[in-house]
Amino acid sequence: MSDEVAFAAEITRWQGEKAVYHVLTIGGDAAEAITMHERLRRLEFGARRGFGSVKVMAVIGETRWKTSVFPSKSGEWWLLVGKKVLKAEDLVAGDTAKVELELL
Repeated sequence: MSDEVAFAAEITRWQGEKAVYHVLTIGGDAAEAITMHERLRRLEFGARRGFGSVKVMAVIGETRWKTSVFPSKSGEWWLLVGKKVLKAEDLVAGDTAKVELELL
């Protein structure tokens, strides 16, 4: 089962206890598609992944990497964007990134 989702979102800087993270918040139709994918997967396999996450292949610009998206309590999803991706695509907090996700 594989679905594709595309969206654009602002990169947000979040200060954690041990590190700084850069996060994209996924809302709207893209979030609904991810939620449906996760529910169907749970029905098929009978269990949730850790934290309710969904494995994805993410693409920003020319950079492609395998990661996971994580659900928030508000129904949105979060995608962490690493320093390597930010540097490769010349992005910083506050920039808008166009993202393509293949839901795995």
